[in-house]
Amino acid sequence: MAELSNNEAGRGYTDVIRLTYLDLQSIGNAGQQTIATIPAGGAVELAGVHEATAVAGTTTLVIDVGTTSGDPDEFIDALDVDGMSVPVFNTGDAFTGGQSQPVGGAASATSVLLEVTDSNIANATAGEIVIGLRILDLGQFAVT
Repeated sequence: MAELSNNEAGRGYTDVIRLTYLDLQSIGNAGQQTIATIPAGGAVELAGVHEATAVAGTTTLVIDVGTTSGDPDEFIDALDVDGMSVPVFNTGDAFTGGQSQPVGGAASATSVLLEVTDSNIANATAGEIVIGLRILDLGQFAVT
């Protein structure tokens, strides 16, 4: 998990999170992990998921990405990773029709959560997913 440098961010993302099957096993079934932070005055403009290496050993991997603890699905909602054939973008509840408009505006710093749902995640033997986020930070321009 990493916030990108200015040079890297010029390619369209501010945060890129790479998770192997071992990382997903560590999070566990119904587990959640903070993968990024929306700064005060910020929002998420783009959320995408790419299955870089096919998940093996399980066929029930579903992920959610958002800010609501217990049901983080504002940016990516109930994504069946095993069923992906192409990268998926902006499927969350806060996006309408997959449009790219900033969502999740934050008055204070807010965690972006990944939730893993897979009762067989312990049986995974391979796989890698990459999550890309473009987080806007208007708060950086505030005069203090």
